[in-house]
Amino acid sequence: MIDLFFSPFLDYIFLRRALMACLALALGCGPVGVLLVLRRMSLMGDALAHALLPGAALGFLIGGLSLPAMGLGGFLVGFLVALLAGAISRFTILNEDASFAGFYLISLAIGVLIVSTQGNQVDLMHILFGTILAVDSMSLLIVTSITTFTLFVLALIYRPLLIECFDPGFLRVIGGRGSLYHSLFLILVALNLVAAFQALGTLMALGMMMLPAVSSRLWARHVWSLFLLSSFFAVISGYFGLLLSYHLEWPSGPSIILVAGVIYGVSLLIAPFGTLKQQQGMA
Repeated sequence: MIDLFFSPFLDYIFLRRALMACLALALGCGPVGVLLVLRRMSLMGDALAHALLPGAALGFLIGGLSLPAMGLGGFLVGFLVALLAGAISRFTILNEDASFAGFYLISLAIGVLIVSTQGNQVDLMHILFGTILAVDSMSLLIVTSITTFTLFVLALIYRPLLIECFDPGFLRVIGGRGSLYHSLFLILVALNLVAAFQALGTLMALGMMMLPAVSSRLWARHVWSLFLLSSFFAVISGYFGLLLSYHLEWPSGPSIILVAGVIYGVSLLIAPFGTLKQQQGMA
């Protein structure tokens, strides 16, 4: 039984790298995902994840299957989309979520078109769904650096960011520059989506953020406990997802997200806050 759970990571270095990448992603994506949920920006995060595709495709054309090249391209295009969506919502009647939805569809179409015409089907599948088992030392360094930067910035802006989440009007009254913290948060979201991109691809990168975050929302009420639980659920998803991928020969990215989905489903049934059982009792 012990060999079933530990021997793959002891025997294969690529699995150890993949596990370390999942641990790093969990530490960064967990808190960011919780803040997306608290700010009611979950679907905006999904739109931003898909907006990375054209930049990643351009990076692929320039540097091949290189995480630094695709990550830099994805981050630049993703942040540009975030700025444009914010500007459009400020100067038109469209809300920010509608602006993100428009850019998401356009970006997804452009990215798929670039890879389909300049690459091949394998390249397209790699970019869309990721290959965490191909994470090398450079990719692992980038992922851990992004996680370290994310935790450092969150520690610096934690209080004003939470105030901007729950009472943006108060922050405006005291001159708290809420738009600055909102922009910094969008940068952190884009960076962590870039980090998750290599492992899970553009179509599933948000899964490491959102599924553990919404699951933790059913178990805890304090923000600090939400952060810890979300990261813990993400670690569990990464570990058992890689085990499923190894033993059943499933794709690694979908396996990780599937485990996160199972945790979410179980949380809906037995978690102490807002479960289906409670809602039926209230009815």
